[in-house]
Amino acid sequence: MSSVASVHSLWTVAAGAPGKIPAPHIEYTELSPTLIVLGAAVIGILIEALVPRRNRYYSQLLLSLVALAAAFAAVIGLAAGGFGSSKAHIAAMGAIAVDGPALFLQGTILLVSLIAVFTFAERRLDPAAHGNRVDSFAAQPAAVPGGPAEQAAVKAGFTTTEVFPILLFAVGGMLIFPAANDLLTLFIALEVFSLPLYILCALARRQRLLSQEAAVKYFLLGAFSSAFLLFGVALLYGYAGTVGYAGIAQVVADGAKQIDPALAGTMGNDALLLIGAALVLMGLLFKVGAVPFHMWTPDVYQGAPTPVTGFMAAATKVAAFGALLRLLYVVLPGMRWDWRPVMWGVAIITMLGGAIVAITQTDIKRLLAYSSIAHAGFILAGVIATSEDGVSSVLFYLGAYSFVTLGAFAVVTLVRDAGGEATALSKWAGLGRRSPLVAAVFAVFLLAFAGIPLTSGFAGKFAVFKAAAQSGAGWLVVVGVLSSAIAAFFYIRVIVLMFFNEPKADGPTVAVPSPLTTTAIAIGVTATLVLGLAPQYFLDLAGHAGVFVR
Repeated sequence: MSSVASVHSLWTVAAGAPGKIPAPHIEYTELSPTLIVLGAAVIGILIEALVPRRNRYYSQLLLSLVALAAAFAAVIGLAAGGFGSSKAHIAAMGAIAVDGPALFLQGTILLVSLIAVFTFAERRLDPAAHGNRVDSFAAQPAAVPGGPAEQAAVKAGFTTTEVFPILLFAVGGMLIFPAANDLLTLFIALEVFSLPLYILCALARRQRLLSQEAAVKYFLLGAFSSAFLLFGVALLYGYAGTVGYAGIAQVVADGAKQIDPALAGTMGNDALLLIGAALVLMGLLFKVGAVPFHMWTPDVYQGAPTPVTGFMAAATKVAAFGALLRLLYVVLPGMRWDWRPVMWGVAIITMLGGAIVAITQTDIKRLLAYSSIAHAGFILAGVIATSEDGVSSVLFYLGAYSFVTLGAFAVVTLVRDAGGEATALSKWAGLGRRSPLVAAVFAVFLLAFAGIPLTSGFAGKFAVFKAAAQSGAGWLVVVGVLSSAIAAFFYIRVIVLMFFNEPKADGPTVAVPSPLTTTAIAIGVTATLVLGLAPQYFLDLAGHAGVFVR
């Protein structure tokens, strides 16, 4: 009875003294990159509603490019102002961390998204339909595939320009995800970038049913992973009495000393901590595409429109690994001996599983999907290092990998036959004789994926393996090198197929892209070679950005 009375008195005191409720304090300058992108996404929705259809494409393209460039400039400004080092702090009332890793990852995501917009906007690869240029996206996504409504939309020359604001909403969520400093912000950011991706996956102009199947699979498995993550959040809150990263870390480190005596009966239970941490990790490993949470990856990569696949493969990995690093290094460093063996196992089966299954693939997009799974394992080797070198090596690897991935998928959009993109590997035979430049560019990306010296892939792998070896994970590095050797086999097999096989008479043609896709591919090649030939400046940059604010 007394407890009920005390609760009632607290409630009446709070209600009777409204002046005591603190007003929220939001640091708008530090949050400006995310606010710019989300503000532009809202304006993009208004353009869809108010601007005539014929003007929407150019309006949306200009808005997206300006917003992403402005947000990237804001990240550079914050880094130059010392917010990545001496002025690093927790903003937005404890919800968002503004520190080196957050700014580095946000800058990478924004650059990747800026290049992805070029591939989204490409309208010269498919032949014109009824005198109108068409892009990779369905003319009317809500219509039945192949039905009269869709045919009428194609005839009328409709284009799905709402993909641009949807992309911006996804980017906004991705910017918050690696910077989230409490578990609820993490979950909200996850949903903000996942829901737009589910929609984008369903919008392919060609192979509409495959595209919709990919979106449904991604949505259902994504909903499962979100549920695991949310259940883990609830258990960690039950353990620590807070969802803030610092609060949970403190209870993990100091145990019962930090617990309110009135709540000691329910809090501080190690079972809640272990199960909750495992469930949250499962949610993040799903987004990363690590085995055994990888089952969505090949189907979604194959079915989604190729520009969306490239964006998703590059940007989602950057955001998800950022969140995973922050969780393990800021929230659970006191549990290192509990999570390291588990992550060892996940990294080993991810490296080997991705590399071995990729050998059997006959579709170029599925092959790149299993390649991305293997790369997730390589990056996990750097995560397991639990050192500043580990963090900086992961940051560098993510930056290098994202540009190679975007460039590779941009090249895939160029190889076409009568049914659209020719993704069957058998159709790529002799491509080097039919179109030497495109085949040579794709070969550069494949060599980078394989980790051949003088490419960004070699510099990235060397950095993560060195960090892992220095932290005592020597056997993990041995498995990583073996997996790299297996992976090199199927990358080089594709190069041999392109350059040393005879082209088929009914083989695909290479479409001539507009300057948009050409720019995306050129940036990918340049980044791959620069980060391979002269990586030191960028390794130093990642090194300076490798310290989390706590």
